[in-house]
Amino acid sequence: MQRRELFSFLSTSIKDVAKGKKAVVIRPPYYNNEDDFDRECQNCNGLCATSCQEQIIVIGEDKTPTLDLSTNGCTYCDDCATACESGVLALENKKLIKANIVIDKKSCLSWQGVMCFSCKDPCLEDAIDFKAMFMPTIDQDKCTACGFCISRCPTNAINIIKVKNENSD
Repeated sequence: MQRRELFSFLSTSIKDVAKGKKAVVIRPPYYNNEDDFDRECQNCNGLCATSCQEQIIVIGEDKTPTLDLSTNGCTYCDDCATACESGVLALENKKLIKANIVIDKKSCLSWQGVMCFSCKDPCLEDAIDFKAMFMPTIDQDKCTACGFCISRCPTNAINIIKVKNENSD
């Protein structure tokens, strides 16, 4: 971990605690029913987390896996689903991460007139558009919510918002 990433992570964590923000629970993108995490993951060894190449799956105190996109993003490599012995994560349930990535215009350097493309460079889907050389926006139709842009932002201006889909969960 680079020094900037460490301080960025610590700063975000401290700010969230100070503001009383509740952590957003984002699950790996291979589940069918979110209730299965509470039932099945209690007797698991967390193989989904140890198999994650990007090391973004964290096993919480409740023994369920969540995604921590503060240091890296999801490549949708399928390794967590392949490693899951309980069947909570399965290849046939593969879908995009249920979240929207948003830019806080007040915190974003580009929105303040400073030339910064830190979020655009890691975006594999080319989902971040700039109006002229400033004012980045995220095209939610292109965005896979992989989260690679989140850790690259030097001002922590990119946030993740969980979305609910009434058809599953």
